[in-house]
Amino acid sequence: MRYISTRARSDGTADSSNRTFSEILLGGLASDGGLYLPETYPHIGKSELAQWRTLSYADLAGAVLARFIDDIPSDDLQALIHRTYTAAIYCNGRDRSAASEITPLRWLEPPAREGGEGGLAILELSNGPTLAFKDMAMQLLGNLFEYVLANRGEEINILGATSGDTGSSAEYAMRGKRGVRVFMLSPHQRMSAFQRAQMYSLQEANIYNIAVRGMFDDAQDIVKAVSNDHAFKARYRIGAVNSINWARVAAQVVYYFKGYFAATGGVGGNDEQQVAFAVPSGNFGNICAGHIARMMGLPIGRLVLATNENDVLDEFFRSGVYRPRATSETAATSSPSMDISKASNFERFVFDLVGRDPELIRRLWSKVEAGGSFDLSSHPCFARLPDFGFVSGRSTHADRLATIRRTHDRYGLMIDPHTADGLKVGNEWRTPEMPMVVLETALPAKFEETIVEALGCKPERPTAMQGIEELPQRVEVMDVSVQQVQRFIAQHVP
Repeated sequence: MRYISTRARSDGTADSSNRTFSEILLGGLASDGGLYLPETYPHIGKSELAQWRTLSYADLAGAVLARFIDDIPSDDLQALIHRTYTAAIYCNGRDRSAASEITPLRWLEPPAREGGEGGLAILELSNGPTLAFKDMAMQLLGNLFEYVLANRGEEINILGATSGDTGSSAEYAMRGKRGVRVFMLSPHQRMSAFQRAQMYSLQEANIYNIAVRGMFDDAQDIVKAVSNDHAFKARYRIGAVNSINWARVAAQVVYYFKGYFAATGGVGGNDEQQVAFAVPSGNFGNICAGHIARMMGLPIGRLVLATNENDVLDEFFRSGVYRPRATSETAATSSPSMDISKASNFERFVFDLVGRDPELIRRLWSKVEAGGSFDLSSHPCFARLPDFGFVSGRSTHADRLATIRRTHDRYGLMIDPHTADGLKVGNEWRTPEMPMVVLETALPAKFEETIVEALGCKPERPTAMQGIEELPQRVEVMDVSVQQVQRFIAQHVP
């Protein structure tokens, strides 16, 4: 398996193609500013689907990821995966009678007929150490980093940006890892108190938190600017854990397969049945993994993209216009992890949509990076959009509160505001011929203020998270400045 950049040049002026998995794992963003994807997607046939249906989560992850990773010895890769996906790690926040499943499926409305047809379900993805779905990939990423760096005798300085959950998930996965330092940028005072405490209370010497006076997009722009400063990146060995890192996306592909099998009858189920997945989306990484799973042959009938008030992606899927907003136009909402208007992973999907034309991608993103937009509504590729299964919708604060209340009253289930966005939009696209599976984003304990507003009561917390806001916190507050961040990194790297 070799990897190519979405912006690769045929003249070789930017050598960003024909890379191995380990090379792009450590490199993050391609040298030409593009994102890495496999040269071709592996195809999974019906016979393999039937065999994979019986596998545990760890074994399924091993089967899926082996298709993307061929430069790590098979025994070593399987050992890393089985060390990652254990009930002991994914045992937070809920009754652990289903812990061995790692990602249990909860039916809100069971299928009306045998074979998995119809129905509404939530795929629980938030039982990891930080109570967010990001743990599903980040825990593996931490183990992969440590393994590859040890084999190479190297170190890496991870620079990332978070709108809420990526930061804590990355820091919990990387804390104490040999050869790894983490510099995590977050928007100052734009996350929930719980999210801030999860990150800033960590005391490990290899973890550094930087709060920038701006929005997530400002933090993400700094990460990209530093990654595109090739001299600085090489000198300080800068890597990435944001979903610009292909390994994050690849690891998330796994739970689409697991969710599909659970929704279509488990062992002995129907591999002809299509399933719809509703995905709350800000940076497009999670739903991009669903797109990859579908391209691999998983029978996903529909990918439902749900945004909050920051509806740049919904606008594109409805109109063909991709128009990122300025910081001043990006709303601070009650689903803060989706307060994003420049979706990094969207470039990966558009690359596939336009027939993998890197020259066109370079032209389109040169407009975006100059503060502009692009319009594909008259391009032939936009007429093919239905072939990729995407639909979209938007959810507001009032919608979130109403969905949280209705879900609690009707099903006895408390959900977080991001999952509420996904459930609201998913319900709008339900059809009787296929189950609708909503991907859970986080546990409600992370968003106590909104839950209290919706339900008048506080969500339960895992014992380990009690009183987390009272712990001492370590964070540097800075202006939105690439140079300040670079200076901070240089001061803390030997």
